[in-house]
Amino acid sequence: MPDGGRLFGLTRSAVPKRRYRPRWVSPLLRRILLVNALPLALLVMALLYLDQYQNGLLESQVTALREQARVFAGALGESAVRTTDPDNPKLVAEVAASLLRRLTEPTPDAQARLYAPDGTILANSRVREGPGGVITTEPLPPPLEHGPIIAAIGWVYDSILGFLPHDMPATLVDTTPSAGGPDWQPDVKEELRLSSAGNSNETPPYIRRTKDNRLLVTVAVPVERDKHTVGIISLTREAREVDESLFSVRMSILGLFGMALGLTVLLSWYMSLTIARPILRLAEAAADMREGGGRSGSVPPSLLRRRDEVGALASALADSSTALWERMDATERFAADVAHEIKNPLSSIRSAIETLLRIEDPNRQRQLLTIIAQDVVRLDRLISDVSDASRLDAELSRVTAEPVDVVPILRTLQELDEATRDPDNDPKLEVVAPPNGLRIWAVEDRLVQVLRNLIGNAHSFSPRRGRIAVRVRDTGGTAELSVEDDGPGIPDANLEHIFDRFYSERPKGESFGQHSGLGLSISRQIVEALHGQISAENRRDGAGRVLGARFIVRLPLV
Repeated sequence: MPDGGRLFGLTRSAVPKRRYRPRWVSPLLRRILLVNALPLALLVMALLYLDQYQNGLLESQVTALREQARVFAGALGESAVRTTDPDNPKLVAEVAASLLRRLTEPTPDAQARLYAPDGTILANSRVREGPGGVITTEPLPPPLEHGPIIAAIGWVYDSILGFLPHDMPATLVDTTPSAGGPDWQPDVKEELRLSSAGNSNETPPYIRRTKDNRLLVTVAVPVERDKHTVGIISLTREAREVDESLFSVRMSILGLFGMALGLTVLLSWYMSLTIARPILRLAEAAADMREGGGRSGSVPPSLLRRRDEVGALASALADSSTALWERMDATERFAADVAHEIKNPLSSIRSAIETLLRIEDPNRQRQLLTIIAQDVVRLDRLISDVSDASRLDAELSRVTAEPVDVVPILRTLQELDEATRDPDNDPKLEVVAPPNGLRIWAVEDRLVQVLRNLIGNAHSFSPRRGRIAVRVRDTGGTAELSVEDDGPGIPDANLEHIFDRFYSERPKGESFGQHSGLGLSISRQIVEALHGQISAENRRDGAGRVLGARFIVRLPLV
């Protein structure tokens, strides 16, 4: 091309070049990260709820604490009850307090209280009488503390969990800090009512968090003697194991999430480097091709060597660029050939007109007018063939090949030739084809054009009363159509050139300008567009003498 930067009528100055520079965090990388991390985050959030796990731990704590309270109640009922009045047994406060302290010594994080039937507190395992009658209250052990980083993580987790849809555990009762302290008392009257009625139902446990973030579990069990309820024992314990287990599981989940997130980021970055960056490089290569750099190969060789989808895309882009440049070169050569071919009749017409203006001989003037008329006919035929050749490529790119039976087409052409043939001068057309037909992939109109061109070319070179044979046969996967004549053959050096545009080697005696030299070129263009092949060869006898020419067309079978 005269200007390598001109594509489709656009020059370099008309189309600004866009540069696709890679960025550290490309939009595709963000999408990959989002797609990979979002399911992971949702899974982690679902795991971090741990409601069922927490309920199970709390239920086991309540069960163990209730069994311990029943043991305490049984011991108190047997050892700390005065039975002087069998109908009205009573707890002995001093004995009950001493026994209660001894029972709770193995569990320092527990606190037991003993209540009389009227709700009066009789004993408290945390209240002790020292020397001189001084009464002291021992507090529960200090709450479990974590480091500042772990505490911050826990605070962030609790804050996030507070904003999310969250069903509270069935056994957990959240209270205000003022109402959730360790000094809660059971409903003694309700316990007595249930016990005296012989109801097997138990009062529900009371589970709450205090202001210092303690998780306390309290159960109440009646103290009985001879089927008489003499009091209520309340047992409170800090469920540190629940918090520690939940904290350990959450930290494990967060640790695994961190590792998985890091791996996700690395894999996403790897995918970005292997997908997003190569695509940007291909976009840059496409921009270079638009600027005229396609001939030098703008697609990076490293992308062409890849054996994946990106490599296929790179190869397709390189092949498209090569095909586009080849088509543009062919268009340029075609335009140059057309200009050259049109100049010949125009030069002849101009020369004849200039001569016509200078001479006065009527006979010479008629000769010159005849030359002008012939050149005009020649020019009209040339323009018609050029127009057909120009439309052919675009038309074949829009139509789709269909199954076509070639035998009926050849029979029709044979009938038309026989109807117009002069038996004394024209050659006879013979068709040798399978009786059951032969179906090929083709565009029927264009296939007819190819056959008419080849048969017409054979007519031009065949002698008077000669023979033209058209043979069709199945060669296994392809159909072979051959057109043979009895003419002088084709020079061996020109067996390939006869398919060039405007190549003209006509038989002796034919008038000049009867053919444009595009027939065989158009035939090759059609056959190759149908994924076939066309070639020419000479027919020879045993001694090597030329008997005529043979054109062979191979097209795929259905």
